[in-house]
Amino acid sequence: MVRTLGSLTGQLVDEAPDAVIVSRQDGTIALANRRAHEMFGYPAGSLLGESIDALVPDEVRPGHPAQRAAYLASAHPPLRRLPLRGQRRDGQVFAVEVSLAAVTAPDGEILVTAVLRDDTAHREAEQARTLLASIVQSSHDAIVTTDLDGVVLSWNPGAELLYGYPAGKMVGQPIDRIIPPDRRPDEAEILALVRIGGRMDRYRTSRLHADGTAITVSVLVSPLRDGTGTIIGMTTTARDISEREHAEARVQAVLDAAPDALLGVDDTGNVVLVNAEAERLFGHPRYDLTTMAVRRLLPDGLPPATTVLRIGGDSTPLGTEPVGDPGAGQSAPRWATLTARRSDGVRLPVEISCSALDTGDGIIVVAAVRDITDRLAAEAEQQALREEAEQRRIEARLQRVERLESLGQLAGGVAHDFNNLLAVILNYAAFIVEDAAGTPMAADAEQIARAARRGSDLTHQLLAFARREVIRPRPLDVSTVVTEVTQMLRRSIGEHIALTATTAPLPPVMADPGQLEQVLVNLAVNARDAMPSGGHLTIDTAVVDADQDHPAVLSGLEPGCYVRIRVSDTGTGMPRDVIAKAFDPFFTTKPSGQGTGLGLATVYGIVTQAGGTVQIYSEPGFGTTITILLPITDAAVPEDRPAPAPADLSGHGVTVLVVEDETALREVSERILRRGGYTVLTAADGREALQICATHEGPIDVLLTDVIMPGMLGKDIAESVTAARPGTRVLFMSGYAQPVLTTHGTLAADVHLLEKPFTGAELMQALHEQLHGPRGGDG
Repeated sequence: MVRTLGSLTGQLVDEAPDAVIVSRQDGTIALANRRAHEMFGYPAGSLLGESIDALVPDEVRPGHPAQRAAYLASAHPPLRRLPLRGQRRDGQVFAVEVSLAAVTAPDGEILVTAVLRDDTAHREAEQARTLLASIVQSSHDAIVTTDLDGVVLSWNPGAELLYGYPAGKMVGQPIDRIIPPDRRPDEAEILALVRIGGRMDRYRTSRLHADGTAITVSVLVSPLRDGTGTIIGMTTTARDISEREHAEARVQAVLDAAPDALLGVDDTGNVVLVNAEAERLFGHPRYDLTTMAVRRLLPDGLPPATTVLRIGGDSTPLGTEPVGDPGAGQSAPRWATLTARRSDGVRLPVEISCSALDTGDGIIVVAAVRDITDRLAAEAEQQALREEAEQRRIEARLQRVERLESLGQLAGGVAHDFNNLLAVILNYAAFIVEDAAGTPMAADAEQIARAARRGSDLTHQLLAFARREVIRPRPLDVSTVVTEVTQMLRRSIGEHIALTATTAPLPPVMADPGQLEQVLVNLAVNARDAMPSGGHLTIDTAVVDADQDHPAVLSGLEPGCYVRIRVSDTGTGMPRDVIAKAFDPFFTTKPSGQGTGLGLATVYGIVTQAGGTVQIYSEPGFGTTITILLPITDAAVPEDRPAPAPADLSGHGVTVLVVEDETALREVSERILRRGGYTVLTAADGREALQICATHEGPIDVLLTDVIMPGMLGKDIAESVTAARPGTRVLFMSGYAQPVLTTHGTLAADVHLLEKPFTGAELMQALHEQLHGPRGGDG
């Protein structure tokens, strides 16, 4: 029975809603329930044996052992609801309410039991209630709450002032005391509306004053709810709309319609009048504005009323400057004040017009304050545009960027689906070539594979010009890349083209070497096609310091140091209308079937994605020069390493979970892997993959998942699988990998990606590198 009771006690402590921690004399934690671990952010059971000092904020932790010793050395009476602070495992400090009790164990040791409650929500709720009560009590409006039977529950000072009854005489009494008999049926209908959750916006009605006179009021009615949301009564907010208030309301309506912020300032420098635009401009509510000194809003101040009245005088207030000539027809002087200060501390440039108003009780300076931020910005923009001689070219460049962005989104969708199809075609063709080697069928299949690879090249060009291609940048010596590409070009552009390459020692740039080679090849091919009868092709490199006056900087490039690659030919050249469209995708001047129109578009996409720019200078009959600028980097160019020896790429029973929504591609991937010795599990989507992960008894060594799938992206699948099976490595595959790329189009260091369409050999190689390389790719 004792054991059962003890077990039950332990269970009750563990399920307690408050954190319970029992510590020894030396501060070692001997017991901590589930709520204690949750409150301080520790895994279950991990607090046992730790020091209680670890739960105290860093700044007070050194003195905590002495405080604990002093408490234990005294009579250590129980302490109730001490407001203290705790520190979570992640370092976050929070308010906590602590109750302490010390007991002596049978062996004589003193144990301290601490019951802790997170005080944050309680304090915030209490602050909210206090603030709400303060707002109600300070409101000039009469705010009254009643229950559903019409009995008064609360009566604020505004109600005492409006109706003439003190709160003590109305709380607990029927509200009918202030409602004229002829209005009571209307009030009954409103109460019925409130019972079903309705509310009444301001409406005009009448109420009875304590002296028996009728008061015309504007009333707002809304439901009163308890903590559970149940309607328990209604709240009525009333405002006297006497004739004077009618007049003031009409004046205020006129003021609120004004487009400028209006401030009425008395002779002491305090704001006494504001309009709606002043609330918006300064960011303060109206009741706050009318209690402020004007210098809080206008740090430069306003001219005194006497100066404003002396329109024709030559006296100028300190810190202001009169603008305009009143004698020339202006009805009021304009004072050019530097700034206005908003509630958030932001300073705005403003223009102020002042006039004086005699109210009978004194003269008020009325300042019309106009925010001229937009006007100054517009003037600055207009000035910049006037100084910019190439405005049309800038606009055309912006339009090109927008056009490329739209086309990029289209290219991404096309590439994803098209690369799935190409992967299926390419690999089934490879199966035929392998299984029917030496037959006409194998030769036909090789033609199919060749066409699929050509299609793959086109999709990569689509993604490249749209700056959505996967790039793997690294520090490069551009001169080395130019030298290597030049050797290849000499064999491919033809003997009728004289190729000259001039390189210089250059600082490194950050770029994808394969893409940079593609840029040079595309430019060389274009140059060759522009010189059908032969000519000269020149490639040279240099370092360029692009200052503010450099043409590329004027076109939007950041000033700085760049590596320049210049490719020039002596071909036919291009007229201006062709140059304007040269970077547009699918634009070509070549005959049908001799060009895709993606060459220069691809160059543009690759260079701009690397942070550079590309420009064309060309004259019909005199050739073309393409100039590329790439930003330099401080990173060092890595040393070339010898290629590793060929590895055994077979799976040897390694288990791979393949997640691919395209059925044909999933099947061909499974077939490749099984032929390579892998154990293969397949799933058509994320839900099925997670189900396999949860039910499969053996290991899952690698997750091979598509990036873009309906329902659940591959990155989310990878996070769930690696969370459940930390030992599983991840290899993404996609023909459009934007969801796993950084904003600059590069792969994160821990992401491994196999681009579609891939061959069986490429798939096996990628799996081998993922299994035997450094750990990463957990999505």
